[in-house]
Amino acid sequence: MLSNEKIKSIITAQKLLPEAQLADVETHVAGHGISIESYLINNNILTEEKLYQAIAQQFERPFVDLKDKQVPKDVLDIIPSPLAVSHGIVAFEKSDKEVKLATTDPLDLQTFEFLRRTTELEPIIYVTTPASIAAAQRNYHESLQSELKIITDETTDGADSSQLKKIAEDLPIINIVNSILDHAVYEGASDIHIEPVEKEIIVRFRIDGLLRQVMTLPKAVQAGMVARVKILANLKLDEHMLPQDGRFKISVQNEKLSLRVSIMPVYDGEKIVMRLLPESTKPLTLEQLGFGAAEQKMLMDNVSKPHGMVLVTGPTGSGKSTTLYSLLHLLNKPDVNISTIEDPIEYHLTGINQSQVNPRIGYTFASGLRAFLRQDPDVIMVGEIRDQETAETAMHAAMTGHLVLATLHTNDAPTTLPRLIDMGVPPFLVAFTTNIIIAQRLVRKICQFCKQPYQLSAEQVSQLEHRIQSTRVVQLAEHAGVASPNGGFNTLTFVQGKGCDKCRNEGYKGRIGIYELLEIDKEMIDLINKKANAEDIRVAAVKRGMITLLEDGIIKALQGVTSIEEILSAAKD
Repeated sequence: MLSNEKIKSIITAQKLLPEAQLADVETHVAGHGISIESYLINNNILTEEKLYQAIAQQFERPFVDLKDKQVPKDVLDIIPSPLAVSHGIVAFEKSDKEVKLATTDPLDLQTFEFLRRTTELEPIIYVTTPASIAAAQRNYHESLQSELKIITDETTDGADSSQLKKIAEDLPIINIVNSILDHAVYEGASDIHIEPVEKEIIVRFRIDGLLRQVMTLPKAVQAGMVARVKILANLKLDEHMLPQDGRFKISVQNEKLSLRVSIMPVYDGEKIVMRLLPESTKPLTLEQLGFGAAEQKMLMDNVSKPHGMVLVTGPTGSGKSTTLYSLLHLLNKPDVNISTIEDPIEYHLTGINQSQVNPRIGYTFASGLRAFLRQDPDVIMVGEIRDQETAETAMHAAMTGHLVLATLHTNDAPTTLPRLIDMGVPPFLVAFTTNIIIAQRLVRKICQFCKQPYQLSAEQVSQLEHRIQSTRVVQLAEHAGVASPNGGFNTLTFVQGKGCDKCRNEGYKGRIGIYELLEIDKEMIDLINKKANAEDIRVAAVKRGMITLLEDGIIKALQGVTSIEEILSAAKD
């Protein structure tokens, strides 16, 4: 659906309505959260066909009506069904070199380019109506349902491996799984969730950290889909009561991706979660991750030391592994020996010795670390410190001349120190081996194509003033490079995304980190040895200049990178 501004400009240019009537429509639409297009059609002011013929004329594209047109299924299948539904686009004719596409949005250049690359056919763009798209999609679903009936005529209850394998190799099942994977790559999803409920299968994608439902499928395809994914990931087909983990690789748009698969038994069947990991992705720079100039210098000073520990903390999905990979990339030189022990290996890094734990044979983080020490590496990366044995082994390695990078699950940087002591690690070991602690969260970035300035609401100002002292506001504004006349949030200008075609009308596109860096100096060593609590450590760190997670987020919001809503959501007390 085109934006209200575009529809309004087309109506004006094509003289579909008098100016007074269009102004009246705008008045009715304002504040009701509906589009001008929907209002015009639902109130019979314009027919759908007349409006989209005008759109075609405005953009100098031919118009096509697909309602009475029989489109061959092999042509429909050129575009994955999820992509066709979400972007209002279908293929209706093709030759050896070209494919004719009918769309409701002739400005969706990104999708046209995606289809050019994936089909290797030149797209010829036609404009059509949403009703035509729906009619073509009904043909697709009727064809799919008839094929699925063949599959579901075979009983899947208690089916053995050979039966499940046969079902998984049926073309409709293969097409459904391929469509989901293609669509996930196109949308830039980091995870795919396939969740069985009582009467259907729900498919959701995690995009920019948020789960979005993209489609529902009939319950009949459940057994075939699960079996298909198990075959791809080399898992046991007839195991339905235990969790299973695996991985496989795909190639989409000449890009290779590794998919990490987790299958878990749930009440209505087996839930599948697949994480998409691009193999060609280069580690991000510290600046791309979201570190400011001062933070980059502090970080490089500490990772350049010949020994000690660099700890990255935060909840699951906060980007800890990405930060560690970026640091390893900076350290990765021909004269430096780097070894990692991970669970699992997310990205392959050339020139680094990467090893994956296997608890079933007793190969744990701690045992892997001990084995590494016998090979005398310069830098060791530990995927996660989960227990006392791993923590003590890592810290002894840091004390004996190795630089150790590791992750830990804590909410902020000051909490990390008491957490290690609570694990049973002696305070002196924590104090004398830790170089720096990085706590982090991920927040969505404001779309740069539709950002606009705004003032905070009274409620937002109240929330921030409750958590940030007025004297700090001036300092944060200075860090961000903006002026704060009276030290109050109500005088500062922030940015928000209005929503546009580039960001799916959400106002956000991409993510960036907010950080809290705690450097271990003499004062911190004294506090650790005294077993000071997290609050005492926090107060001392802030006095010495530490920027907290919330404060770093506010700086980025003042710089127009993210929004206050995102910061308040991510940096909770």
